[in-house]
Amino acid sequence: MSIEVYRDAWGVPHLRAAGAEELAFAQGRVTAHDRAWQLEVERHRAQGTTAAFLGAAELGWDTFVRRARLADTARRCFARLEESDAPAAAWVRAYVDGVNDGLAGGARRAPEFAATGLTPGRWEPWTPLAVWLSTHILFAGFPTKLWREQVARRLGEEWTELFAADGPGTAGSNGWVVAGERTASGAPLVAGDPHRFIEAPGVYQQIRLACPAYDVVGLAVPGVPGLAHFGHAGPVAWAITNAMADYQDLYRERLRRLPDGSVEALGPDGWRPAATHRETVTVLDGEPVTVEVIETDRGPVIIGAEDGPEAGTSGSGTGSDRSGDGGVPRGGDLTPPGPGEWEAVSLRHPPRVTGELGFGTLPALLRARTVEDVDAALDRWVEPVNVVQAADTRGGLLHRVAGHVPVRDRRNSLRLVPAWDPAHAWAPRPAPLPRAEVRGHAVMANARGLAAPLGVEFAPPHRAARIDALLSASDAWTPEATAAVHRDTDTPSAARLLEAVRRAGEGLSPAASAVRDRLLGWDRRMEADSTDAGLYAAVRGAVVRRLAAHEAFAALREPAPCPELFRPWLALGPRVGLALETLLVSGPVPPADVDRIVREALAEVAAGEPPAAWGATHRLAPWQALPEPDDAVWPGLGGDHDCVFSTSSVPGYTDRSARASAARYVWDLADRERSGWIVPFGASGVPGDPHHRDQLPLWLRGELAPVTTDWNHLTKEQG
Repeated sequence: MSIEVYRDAWGVPHLRAAGAEELAFAQGRVTAHDRAWQLEVERHRAQGTTAAFLGAAELGWDTFVRRARLADTARRCFARLEESDAPAAAWVRAYVDGVNDGLAGGARRAPEFAATGLTPGRWEPWTPLAVWLSTHILFAGFPTKLWREQVARRLGEEWTELFAADGPGTAGSNGWVVAGERTASGAPLVAGDPHRFIEAPGVYQQIRLACPAYDVVGLAVPGVPGLAHFGHAGPVAWAITNAMADYQDLYRERLRRLPDGSVEALGPDGWRPAATHRETVTVLDGEPVTVEVIETDRGPVIIGAEDGPEAGTSGSGTGSDRSGDGGVPRGGDLTPPGPGEWEAVSLRHPPRVTGELGFGTLPALLRARTVEDVDAALDRWVEPVNVVQAADTRGGLLHRVAGHVPVRDRRNSLRLVPAWDPAHAWAPRPAPLPRAEVRGHAVMANARGLAAPLGVEFAPPHRAARIDALLSASDAWTPEATAAVHRDTDTPSAARLLEAVRRAGEGLSPAASAVRDRLLGWDRRMEADSTDAGLYAAVRGAVVRRLAAHEAFAALREPAPCPELFRPWLALGPRVGLALETLLVSGPVPPADVDRIVREALAEVAAGEPPAAWGATHRLAPWQALPEPDDAVWPGLGGDHDCVFSTSSVPGYTDRSARASAARYVWDLADRERSGWIVPFGASGVPGDPHHRDQLPLWLRGELAPVTTDWNHLTKEQG
């Protein structure tokens, strides 16, 4: 083989090979060397086998993955890729071969294998597709439809969209492109940061892939070949954010068990057979759990499969909940279930329907030399649906949506819809995808805008508006100045609460008045060392808790009858916290009660211990398959969910931040070596490795590590 592996000062792998397939093999092998534990956790998560070595806490996820048929969908999509694009399929196979070649050695470096007794398994050609599906299946937030269902039925139809994300800052990413006319070099800049749940090791991997056909630096997803989201190929660079499109539907199914044990589902054409089989989930230190998998013409049943009668019986469903995660939001739009019948919920999403995931895009992106090449490659993309920006050295600019969004009734996008109603079927062709011209600069931050026709809930406009204002302040942007935009901690979303605080001047104690005066004099910066920011967070939390306890929301306090996996989307308190901006000015809580709640919150905070600096409580809380024994190692953070320096918590319930920038980058089209990138931890997933967490201090400060592309300035690995 011709493979050469180099490392920069941060341990980032730079790979060189004689051809694309050999390079894909090298990417798989070096990822297995650096991230063996992470790769195997992701493989098991994609297959629904994590409870076998992590324990019963993972049973809910494993059950969902089995019922949603993610591994089977990945097999289908890979088979379709082999039929439609054999070179791309061979390229994916080469990556998998590299993973398998490197796993044993990588596992010997990773202490987690010994700690859990896990031995490395074998990756299949479809495994990267399964990893991609499991990573993104909840990305579009279909459980939010379960929440809206509860709101509509319990609070009233008029409040269905009361908690929409346009009010709260729930998720998202930043991205922007600056045209050459607005930069000091005369060449474009592409920059941003994806906001995701922070995992350790990180969900993005810095890497360079070079062969005679291309030479690209970027951010890869461990377990997936190529650079799907963020890359700089020299003459062209690209980046994405979540488009917030709605492309997954939940159907209320009516099922019945026949005497022979088979299952039928009621559809627009009457009762039709559903596919069924059983799988066994192994549980560490526990009894194995049998899961019945049911798939209707709409899709796999993900809630309520266990609520029906046992196979071989025809009694009425009793909700036996044998796997411990049952419960279906009951509908009122059909007669009650008859003997042997029960209700369930199925999931319909494009890869399961079409057998396409868009992996043919990945090698095409690596070969791109112009924005036209990037544009053409993305025409094949499926999931998740993204807003894409790209720029090239000729001055070309791209701003478009990429992915597959089905055309169907708007009610599909809001709530559960009846499977038997033909009005909720998908049209044969997907929706057209918007694009826009870039004039000077363009910003993408999940706000309502370019992708508005494709979704229901979007991020509030704060981050997009703030980035736009910052970019408008100069016509001579440099990579260094652009990186400073990442660090902005202004929090515009505080304005409504501060206005309510301003109104609360009468009837306050001297201590509460002092709290009020401090907040009204605060600069709205969520800096880690700011005690005023800590004070604001304390008052905000007290307001949220009181709003959630208001009698107007009493009907929503009862837990929804859904699997535990979906409970984070269905909890009232966090929903109120994330929708605070909206609930302060509209909703079922009367304005007089809102004002009273704010006064009470000021009094509560004034009566307690003075809040510490924001970073004392707003600490990093990454997900780990094996949690860190010493929680104190996780540092305090600046920023907040609506800051450009985005670090999300759950106001009123925890200041800990589980969601933040999973990476940051600035791609310079004038000189790739003036580009910069950073991840939260480091290039290595191996505890004790010098590059395990060496980037964390820079990430905390909002700084970037340099992108080094001169091979003479890299260190070649031996062997």
